[in-house]
Amino acid sequence: MNILFYRYGSICEPDMITAFSSLGITVIEEKTEIYDKAFSPAARTKLVNELLCKYSPLFVFTINFFPAIAEVCHIHNVLYVCWTVDSPVMSLFTKPLLHPTNRIFLFDKEQYNRIHPFNPDCVFYLPLASAVDRFDSVIQLITAEDITGYCADISFVGSLYSEKNPLKELTDLSAYAKGCIDGIVESSLQVYGYNFIEEAISDTLISEFKKVIPDFAAPFPLLTDIYKYTIAHQYIGAQTAETERIRTLNKLAEHFCVDLYTFSDTAPLRLVRTHDAIESLSGMPKVFHLSKINLNMTIKPIQTGLPLRIFDIMGSGGFLMTNYQAELTDYFEIGRDLEAYSSLDELIDKCSYYLQHEEERKQIALNGYETVKQFHTYPHRAAEMIRVISSSFH
Repeated sequence: MNILFYRYGSICEPDMITAFSSLGITVIEEKTEIYDKAFSPAARTKLVNELLCKYSPLFVFTINFFPAIAEVCHIHNVLYVCWTVDSPVMSLFTKPLLHPTNRIFLFDKEQYNRIHPFNPDCVFYLPLASAVDRFDSVIQLITAEDITGYCADISFVGSLYSEKNPLKELTDLSAYAKGCIDGIVESSLQVYGYNFIEEAISDTLISEFKKVIPDFAAPFPLLTDIYKYTIAHQYIGAQTAETERIRTLNKLAEHFCVDLYTFSDTAPLRLVRTHDAIESLSGMPKVFHLSKINLNMTIKPIQTGLPLRIFDIMGSGGFLMTNYQAELTDYFEIGRDLEAYSSLDELIDKCSYYLQHEEERKQIALNGYETVKQFHTYPHRAAEMIRVISSSFH
């Protein structure tokens, strides 16, 4: 059987191609959008239409949801399969989500709970995964130079969200609105494992946003009003992520040696050792494997789910220290497979403990690695997708 894999450059794409191939599926890749980021929905529709006529695939697959591809697949009566790896994914709220030819897999249970009622027969929950075999092949090539360069007490690999925060562009927001946002951000940073930002947004604050942004443009008709959701997750959520990451790294660096790998502006950081962003496929697994503690800070828009970074770190044999998320204990045992914190003080205490207890730290890293290798790899997820898709033909 053959499938059409429409690519735009997600880090997950190569691992899903390998996973599908391991199941005996022939993967036809379409890569235009990796190199042409201005590619329009209309051009995307035309291209996929041509490819469907040419190849007649069993289904079309993408990372994240593309309404234009859902539309053209529906016209051809071909299954469209996708798997979200981000949150928010605003395109999920467009009417092409309703097509019966969709098979949509969502990694965050709260995201699933919100989207599933729109199309109950075609929306499914599926957590993210680890590319253990690929990580193993990289780690086997670690050199003495790598050990010198990447060994660290505490490492964080990722954005500070300063360049991903659209709230900064809304310079005309009123003082009232800015005060409300500051209050919501500060309150949300005190709570781990639950996101109440959307609940905290008042009608008055929505009105203040509408003075600056009258409406949010969407390429397809919307299923529901998402103005409040957008404010909460795209704007205030990004502001919260930036505040949390800068504050957490600065606080940790007062007590420990902290290394950061990022594209972001590091000017707000004081004692943190900063490095350019590390290459994702070849360098990142080495950092995770060689660091004593790898920090994960899940952005608030991922409300209950486990971000890809958790699976990346554990699949690289690294010790994971993550903020608490509601779905953590569905798949892992805290204190056995990984460690989690629910406050800055707890984070500092646990980092101090594990930096002093090397054997315990190494055993937890090994346990976590074995757990993801046994249960949470891309082939595991691809097989589950195929099981769900196969049920469509019975």
